[in-house]
Amino acid sequence: MESRGAHLVGTGIGAAGGAAAGAAVGSVAGPVGAAVGGVVGAVAGGLVGKNVGEAVNPTAEDTYWRENFVHQPYFTATRAQYSDLNYDRDYDRAYRLGYEQRHAYDEHTHFEDAEADLKLKWEQMKGESRLTWEQAKYAVRDAWNRVSR
Repeated sequence: MESRGAHLVGTGIGAAGGAAAGAAVGSVAGPVGAAVGGVVGAVAGGLVGKNVGEAVNPTAEDTYWRENFVHQPYFTATRAQYSDLNYDRDYDRAYRLGYEQRHAYDEHTHFEDAEADLKLKWEQMKGESRLTWEQAKYAVRDAWNRVSR
């Protein structure tokens, strides 16, 4: 099970971005200011990145949806078209899109406000899933709403 402190990607991305921003701001004060700004920015950015990474536990979300996707009304409706629906092939990426992309939007953003963007992302990342956007969007929305609480 993934621990809450194991969000190295989020921390690393935040630290890199913070270091660059801090160094740029600090450069106004000269080379020493740039160095100090870079260190302070890296620490602050790392903390922000860690918090974003911890906002969603992908292992817990995957486990939840893996156990519950068959109980969703859209699964039953889509199963009429594909009798062999499979979580890993068909639904995993839809749920992941919802819970991973939620943090990219303001906390007050509703799914419907981001739907056009999410639809484009679905087409880019759906892989082997047979779900059209009209079929996948319900799973994406459910995952989005679950992590919005």
